[in-house]
Amino acid sequence: MSFSGHTQKSSKRPFPVEHIMPPQVLRNNYLHVLEEKQKLQLKKFLLDRMFLVAKTKENIEKKDVTDYYEHLFQTISKQYVSEAVTGLLLIYRTFILHILESSSSTLYSILLDYINHKKKRGEYFIKGMKIVVVSHNIPTRIFMQWHVIVIKVPVMYLDDVTQSQSLREIVTEFLTQTHKLALYFFKTLKVGAKGPSENLYQPAPELLLPEQIIKYLYKSEEFLEPEIFINMYNRPIHITFDTEVVWPAPSRF
Repeated sequence: MSFSGHTQKSSKRPFPVEHIMPPQVLRNNYLHVLEEKQKLQLKKFLLDRMFLVAKTKENIEKKDVTDYYEHLFQTISKQYVSEAVTGLLLIYRTFILHILESSSSTLYSILLDYINHKKKRGEYFIKGMKIVVVSHNIPTRIFMQWHVIVIKVPVMYLDDVTQSQSLREIVTEFLTQTHKLALYFFKTLKVGAKGPSENLYQPAPELLLPEQIIKYLYKSEEFLEPEIFINMYNRPIHITFDTEVVWPAPSRF
């Protein structure tokens, strides 16, 4: 007696597992979205913007400062593949305001260069520096190139407003005026232009920050020196959640 029906039933093979699995959907993480956004904006890296105030030796020469920073920018660009530096350097009598836009690695290298000069205790035109603001992943630049301007302001213009305003009000005015000045540059200067005349007080006096504000921000303890900022930047982050804390502490037998 033959059981042909049973033989045919047992000859059937199960379907492969991959045939019954649902199709996989590709999921992008947030980093991938940011990278694609940078490609569309023709940027190689995420852009950061940094506002620095520094004390300098009195009446420094513009050419010396310009040559130094241009050489520094070129050296960094040869060492790392990064974004070009744009921004504005305003040179007052004994202080400077420096706005820098580039990738984080470039700004990091600029701060390290200052720290190295400070450790050597050699001849250097910057006597001290404070970081006012660092903005990460800015959507676009507010400066098309890097400009250096020596500020020559009449004495009557130097009204000290730091005695009647709080730090919050001064920082707000500082950021507002610098962005207005950047907008003025954007509207009046073409790409490749050398910049406005040496005496910026004549075409746009209402946009200039008094040197007392730069001095006030430099002396404020709320803002970090580059050494402290770099140490915080390099410090690993260890976060302990409440769920990880057990008391009494577990012990092995």
